[in-house]
Amino acid sequence: MLYLHLPFCHSKCIYCDFFSTPLARDMYGNYIDALGLEIAMRSDELNDSPTSVYIGGGTPSILPMDLAERLLKIVSEKVDVNKVKEWTVEMNPEDVTPELLDLYASYGVNRISMGVQTFHDVTLKKIGRRHSVEQAEQAIELIRERGFNHSLDLIYGLPGEGMEQWIVSLEKLLEYHPRHFSAYLLSYEPGTALYRMMEQGRVTEASEETSIEMYNILCEKAIQHGYEHYEISNFALPGFRSYHNSRYWIGTPYLGIGCSAHSFTNGTRKSNPADIKGYISSIRNGNIFYEEEYETPEEKLNDVIITSLRTAEGMNTDLLATFPESVAMEFTDNMNRLIRSGNINLSGNRLIIPERRWLEADAIMRELIV
Repeated sequence: MLYLHLPFCHSKCIYCDFFSTPLARDMYGNYIDALGLEIAMRSDELNDSPTSVYIGGGTPSILPMDLAERLLKIVSEKVDVNKVKEWTVEMNPEDVTPELLDLYASYGVNRISMGVQTFHDVTLKKIGRRHSVEQAEQAIELIRERGFNHSLDLIYGLPGEGMEQWIVSLEKLLEYHPRHFSAYLLSYEPGTALYRMMEQGRVTEASEETSIEMYNILCEKAIQHGYEHYEISNFALPGFRSYHNSRYWIGTPYLGIGCSAHSFTNGTRKSNPADIKGYISSIRNGNIFYEEEYETPEEKLNDVIITSLRTAEGMNTDLLATFPESVAMEFTDNMNRLIRSGNINLSGNRLIIPERRWLEADAIMRELIV
């Protein structure tokens, strides 16, 4: 698995806590060249050519056509495209054009992930999105016409949006019947503009009761339209689960390229600092930029818990045999307590958080971790 991070945006959405900046346009070309150099420097970290490629951000689709092609060419030269089952690029609706989609297709990109977030223009402006509902609808049609596998994103619990607005957005998305979609409960992360607005009393977080009701409606309507709810925030028509993301959740090694990207290779986690200038300079000089993260057995088991229990398949408890006895025993004690409380189920060797409890998954997992 190969992930490339493009930390560039037209502007920063008020809820976004990912590393991105709208102030580095003069660095686009040098940054892309550095991505190519880093892939070459670290190619030995993957045992074989990746079977999935994901270009995320930020907003990869803001690149001018010549730089977009330079990036695609770098990937196609470093990766055996014939082995890639899924090559995803994240896009914003305002960037979608026939020419850009054709360019992606010509290099082997076969999946588009696009953030719609809501089908209400007033809310789009309020949260800092640059596109309109009309642009989102036109972009969806273009992506469908060109036959891309595609995923659309929605957010519920947005400022000023109640149950009626959420149902309208959800039903509008389902009318398009995308092969995959993601729906996230709005998170108020410290350091974001949204969090500051909440502290100032300018916006109010959706109540727990409202969030649960929105989530229940989401699950019901998704099932009615034939979707599998296979991860807390992800829904897919049969056969169209995200191959790339699904492999994260089962612990498959992956190489993350670019500043702020994370990797898990050769049993070790690594992270690139969030510093564009430092990244370009270091990679140009032939130096690695990542920092290794030493993990204790407890931390390794906690990684398994946090990733696998997000999914419908849950955690394979047979993995406990690979950990020290004291670690496995602590986990087992925590697990048994949660089973008795009804917050988690054990079926054979699969430990699963029931779908009805997925909004509480973070709290449940905190009680499981060792």
